Amino acid sequence: MVMTKSGLVLGATAVALTAVTVTGAGLHLSQSQAFFKESPKELVDEVWQIIDRNYVDATFNQVDWRAVRQEYLNRPYGNREEAYEAIREMLEQLEDPYTRFMDPKEFENMQIDTSGELTGVGIQLAQEEETNELVVIAPIEDTPAFRAGVQARDVIKAIDGKSTEGMDINQAVNLIRGPVGSEVVLTIEREEETMNFTIRRDRIEIHPVRYSYKDSPYGGVGYIRLTQFNANAVAEMRDAIEDLEGQNVVGYILDLRSNPGGLLNASIEIARMWLDRGTIVSTVNRQGEIDRESANGRAIADKPLVVLVDGGSASASEILSGALQDNGRGTIVGTQTFGKGLVQSVRGLGDGSGLAVTIAKYLTPSGRDINHEGIVPDIEVDLSEEERKAIRQNRTLIGTLGGDPQYSRALSILGDKVAEAKATTPAPNVLSK
Repeated sequence: MVMTKSGLVLGATAVALTAVTVTGAGLHLSQSQAFFKESPKELVDEVWQIIDRNYVDATFNQVDWRAVRQEYLNRPYGNREEAYEAIREMLEQLEDPYTRFMDPKEFENMQIDTSGELTGVGIQLAQEEETNELVVIAPIEDTPAFRAGVQARDVIKAIDGKSTEGMDINQAVNLIRGPVGSEVVLTIEREEETMNFTIRRDRIEIHPVRYSYKDSPYGGVGYIRLTQFNANAVAEMRDAIEDLEGQNVVGYILDLRSNPGGLLNASIEIARMWLDRGTIVSTVNRQGEIDRESANGRAIADKPLVVLVDGGSASASEILSGALQDNGRGTIVGTQTFGKGLVQSVRGLGDGSGLAVTIAKYLTPSGRDINHEGIVPDIEVDLSEEERKAIRQNRTLIGTLGGDPQYSRALSILGDKVAEAKATTPAPNVLSK
């Protein structure tokens, strides 16, 4: 996530997705680069200072952080690589997989392109906090990983035969990425079954919004599927709603399933398209609330709304669905979301390396901690393994009455909401002559 709000990324792509804030210092090597080459101990101290000032947990995981500084500054460092190793060792004491050090190459890879075009296999990764396992948040639709059958919640056990035990997200991204047309083998564990996926890397252009007018017994329904909150999402969502409004739909189904997140600002602006008033999201650091985003009275759709989510809906998806749920604007249908609500600030260091630091967390308008709870649907509708397999093998089933049970239930619920809205709408006054 990037703390200038236009750049706040809620994810990392191996594409890998995580919430990061890129500060300006990190994108180019500073004038002090030569100094850090000569004095790697200063780099260790710079990292310690950043953690000391900004880390979300003021107890530093119950660690005496000042004693840690003394320990690591008393060590001799012969070169930058020794300092890098010491920094990683120091950060391990926080037991936070999202707070991590990146050498210059890893930092370069971390600067994920959110302009709507990616190069890779098309998966978003997270690191499970308790086990440190690399978990797929979701494959991006219509990408090599999606077509190969990779699913949300898959655990990556090896990359090209190299075990991922002890590996962080950036190391995994380095191994998964490669030249367009080359192949990578991912060893994946899914519900105690281990399988290998050979995936050909490609350039991935992402248009995140797909929509259609659907006939139903209740009238015309606007179906909008949002696959990622990238730089194209706001304009494409606005175009979709305005087009469907022009077709006089009676209500909407907003599909956020397997949407791993993206730009924070995109989630806020899209929430404002549906919400006329109310809080959208709060950001809280160790001192308390530091930011609150609200609707601005410029909603462009006020008709009944049902929102589809699942275990692959993460980060920005959870901010949007949580805002709509807490404000009573939409009914949430599906399964519990991923639960990724931490903010990382990504900072460049003096020698071209970088540091991601967890600095805050997101709360829904009612104060729910997204990172621990995720978003629990108002109405839970799960898919069987057979249904998931059928949809994975035939994407045209998504958003259809015959092949997508979650969509079918959402449509039924929307019908009830449309009928409710009609029943409570006052009849127009008719003047007799």
